[in-house]
Order: sequence, then C-alpha cells, then structure tokens
Amino acid sequence: MLSEKILAYRDELWEDLNTLMSIESVDGSRDEDCRKALEFMLGRARDFGLTAECVTDQSGQVDLGSGGRLCGVLTHLDVVPAGNHWSCNPYALTERDGRLFGRGIADDKGAAMTVLYCMRALKEMGVEGKNTLRAIFGTAEETGMKDMTGYFEKKPLPDLAFTPDSNYGVCYAEKGILQLEVSMPANEATVLSQFHAGKAVNAVPDLAYVMLDSSDYDEQQLLRLADAREEMFEFNYTIDGLMIISRGRAAHACEPEKGVNAAAALVDLIANVFESHEIGAVVSFIDYTLHRETNGRSMGLKMSDAVSGALTVNLGSIHIEGDEAYARFDIRYPVTVNGDDVARQFRKVAENSGLRVKLLHHAKPLYVEKDSELVRLLSDAYRAVMGEEPDLYATGGGTYARMLGGRGVAFGPNFPHDNIRMHNADESVDKESFLRHMQICFEAMYRLYTTE
Repeated sequence: MLSEKILAYRDELWEDLNTLMSIESVDGSRDEDCRKALEFMLGRARDFGLTAECVTDQSGQVDLGSGGRLCGVLTHLDVVPAGNHWSCNPYALTERDGRLFGRGIADDKGAAMTVLYCMRALKEMGVEGKNTLRAIFGTAEETGMKDMTGYFEKKPLPDLAFTPDSNYGVCYAEKGILQLEVSMPANEATVLSQFHAGKAVNAVPDLAYVMLDSSDYDEQQLLRLADAREEMFEFNYTIDGLMIISRGRAAHACEPEKGVNAAAALVDLIANVFESHEIGAVVSFIDYTLHRETNGRSMGLKMSDAVSGALTVNLGSIHIEGDEAYARFDIRYPVTVNGDDVARQFRKVAENSGLRVKLLHHAKPLYVEKDSELVRLLSDAYRAVMGEEPDLYATGGGTYARMLGGRGVAFGPNFPHDNIRMHNADESVDKESFLRHMQICFEAMYRLYTTE
C-alpha cells in the first residue's frame, strides 16, 4: 500500500519527536516553551522544503501545494502539566515493553509530528496534488483554543479538515464545554487556612492538600474517617496546623469517572467533621453540590441525549489561601442541549450560596452529518489501512474541530482499546498502534491532497 511508505521515516520521526517532547510547552505557565515548540516544528518544515509561516504568537502553518480546495489538518503542541507519579521522564520519548511514553505522545505531539512527516513524505514522493494541503499548529488548545481564535482572524477556514486529537474511527459530534469559576473575595473559613488542588481545569486532580487549625478531637475524627475510606490520605503535623494530603488518579475532564478526584475526596472528608463556616463557602458549595459526583445531579444538571450521551462535571482545581478563594469546574454537556441554560443553572446554584461566578470558557457543541463528504473520505482512508469500517462516534472531548464551522471532525490518532492514560501520569501509546496511525493519517492526507 502507498501508506506503508510513511513507515520508512519512523526512525527520523522518533528523533524529532523526542526533541519536541523535551520542550515543556504548557500554555499559561511556560509560554516561551510553547513558542519554542512552534518554532521547532516550523523550522523542521523548512528543512524538509515545505512552506512554513508563523501566523500568530500561538499558531503557525505549513503548506504543500496550491490551488483547489484548502484542506487542513490541525494539531496542538501544548500539553497539560506533567503532574505526579510518573515511572519515567515525562519530557522525553521513552520506549518500554512495546509502548511509547511521555507527555504529549498521545495528546497531541505524537500526532503533530506525524502530520509534518506525512507532508514531507508526500513532497518527497512527488505526489501531485489537486488541492492545497495545510498543517495548522497551535499552542493553546488545552487552555481554551484561543490560539485558533487568533489564527482564524488572519487565515481562512479550510474547506475540509480533520484533527488527529481523539480516537479512531470518526468523531462526528463533540459535547459542549463550559469552564466556570466560583469564588469569594477572601477566605472566610475559621478552621481552613489553605486548600490547593489541580493545575488544569480539564483534568481530574490527582493531588490535593489542606491546612487546618483543628483540635485534637477533630483530628481523631478525621483519622477514623480516613481509615475507613478507599482513598489515600496522609496526615502531617506542622507548626501552621494539620496538613492533610489526598492522593487520587488523574483523568481527562471529558471522562472524570475514570479518575479519582483527590480534591473532591478531601472536601468530602473534612466536610463530614467541620461546619460550613469552619471550612468556608467555596468548600461547602463543593460538598453539597458535587458529592464526588460526575453527572451533575446535585446541581440540577443531570441530563443526556441519544447523540452524545450524558453531561459530566469535573472539579478541576481549588485555590484557597490569603485573599484568594476559588474553585474551577469543567462541564461537558450533550450536543442537543443549550449551553446557556446549563450555565444559567450552575450560576443560580452558586449564587444561592453567596458565591461569585465567572465564565472562563464556553465552546459550543459540534455536529457533522454522518453521510457528509468529509466523513466518507476519512472512513475510506481508515478502511484502506485497517480493512474494516470505522466506528462513527460522539465524544465529550474538545478538539479544534469545533472551531471549523462544521467543516472538520476529529479522526485518530488513538485507538479505543489502548489505555493511553490521557492527562494522567505515564501517558503512553502502543507502538504498533502508533505505526498504524501513521499509515491512516498518511492515507487521509493523501486523499485530501489529491481528491478533486
């Protein structure tokens, strides 16, 4: 098959991918590294004789061919923070037991490098295209996709596009995303002096800690409750009071039920011992509206539809110390639901608790018809490599596809059976699955480039 030719580039691809993954490109906290990752990709594109352009500080593009329809492939170079409990260096490409490890290997640096090498292969093979093939790279996908907002203010939308930033087969629908913050002007709790958890609102926090000025009696109650629970708690006595550390399991916010939320577990523990005024309004709000749920029931938000499934709620972070007291939530709502209604219900519940509410980000749902030209083209590419029909599915994940006005969908790079540990420690992919993705991606890009 023509797509097998991309495999000849794999050793060079691993080398470049290791360099890319060594760059700690976390948007918002390491912006210089995000720019460094983008410059590296554009530089390698120029090395391959491709036309590369930095469009904004957070985005760039690589072109092959001219004329015809504009066909795009969108990937992102930013990653979520590494977090804790890695068994290897998160910022390197590590091969072990038939798997490739490292932050970004599955989301989304592995796919980004594959796209660049597919363009290189098409050029070096002398494939004559009928369309313009454009790789679009961003560096702020994990923090609200403002990179693509800026990019598309300067560049046109593709006529057809896909983003390898989900699973195979073809994702024709994506839930809406709401990210909201609840806050108080200051920490008014009488017992709780600090509470910290989470660095990314779109991930389940795997570590949380609280500082308490508590009595011996309270501490004994907390110890008894902690011993009776499945979650892991650690008690440390300091000069500033009792520190309780909660350890959970990270997961992507689109599937919060697959993780163990260290922050929610810690809230549940202390709320069973202290009164609301002792732990403060933010923590009390989490206690009675979340109950460690992920379906929004206690907020009056439990709902689902036949296209995309159930609404989910993730408590992504808590920050309470000094004059700051806030928590951030990530809500994924069904494609047939009005997101403004979801936000309105959340705001109503929070304001009834005396909290301020701030909308951090709202991405509306995506829906593309299953029989569209794009879905057929990508399905044909998948079938050509895999010898079977792809599933057409909906997801709670948010990808660049929703920025494309119905002209794009998510397609790959990961396979549903592969435990990639998205947004978790030891993010990894099966090596053979990665090689299959390289072939599928090449086949899809070839068809976009050559089909009139």
